[in-house]
Amino acid sequence: MTVAKARAVDGPDKPFRVAEIKRRDLDLHDVLIEIKYAGICHSDIHTAHGEWGEVNYPLVPGHEIAGIVTDVGSEVTKYKVGDRVGVGCMVDSCGDCENCRKGEEQYCLKGNVPTYAGVDKYGEPTQGGYSTHIVVTEDFVVRIPDSIELDVAAPLLCAGITTYSPLNHWGAGPGKKVAVVGLGGLGHMAVKIAHAMGAEVTVLSQTLSKKEDGLQFGADNYYATSDEETFKKLAGSFDLIINTVSAKIDISAYLSLLALDGTLVNVGAPAEPLAVNVFSLIGHRRSFAGSMIGGIRETQEMLNFCAEHNIVPSIEVISADQIDEAYERVLASDVKYRFVIDTSTM
Repeated sequence: MTVAKARAVDGPDKPFRVAEIKRRDLDLHDVLIEIKYAGICHSDIHTAHGEWGEVNYPLVPGHEIAGIVTDVGSEVTKYKVGDRVGVGCMVDSCGDCENCRKGEEQYCLKGNVPTYAGVDKYGEPTQGGYSTHIVVTEDFVVRIPDSIELDVAAPLLCAGITTYSPLNHWGAGPGKKVAVVGLGGLGHMAVKIAHAMGAEVTVLSQTLSKKEDGLQFGADNYYATSDEETFKKLAGSFDLIINTVSAKIDISAYLSLLALDGTLVNVGAPAEPLAVNVFSLIGHRRSFAGSMIGGIRETQEMLNFCAEHNIVPSIEVISADQIDEAYERVLASDVKYRFVIDTSTM
């Protein structure tokens, strides 16, 4: 058993504190990872604050994990000590259902095991990457290409795959017009990936304050949604819209921006329901869809794609003592564009 140093939170209104957590002894197919960096995702904040339902505290969040293999179980075949690896939003699934057999473990019909705030097959609560070590079965570990540094690799394990998966599934590429709603941690990755796929990319942000960044990331166009003229000018323009924001927005207004057979995909997950006017859908055979993360196979595909196209997130590395401050800054949209914890400061 490994005792890991960590940062834990004891309630929805509590600050993070220094903690120690026990990582299980290695099973036959387990991998022990020394975590080097852990990204901060808006999902961490929602969960830590108890906004997505009941939470078993104390909680150690973190599902954007990059590190080094330090030990392996006796029957591990995919990894060896010293390998550069990552762990994303899930650490297990049933492996037997139709979705798992298709490589879509994120949609496991029995429910995948989340990296934190879940319960593993041993009946123990899962604790995440705001820690120095983690034990994960080898089938839920991915290999980080050598050309991607570990600090920038961490956010790819959620922000990267969360945006790559719908762009890939709905066929973003040459000849397609893609809009990205929001230029935050998810949005800036969506822009970079869609651009690399060859799509024409437009950012739809509340203001033009990040326009220079958006264009630098690969956007062809940038519009302020606070300007009513934007929705008139762009009506019926896009084949695909990726909504990355975790706040309540007027979905029907954004649906009006879709062309015939266009799709709006929600990857941001606000705590409150979103209302949809059905006439925004039926007039042009539009679709309103959702997408979570990707399966393990697609996550590895995403990492390889990012390595090939030199795509990495824009990050700000922080110490473990700065997590509370980072949460406040994320909520204030004061980050460019992803906080990453240096776990050596645990």
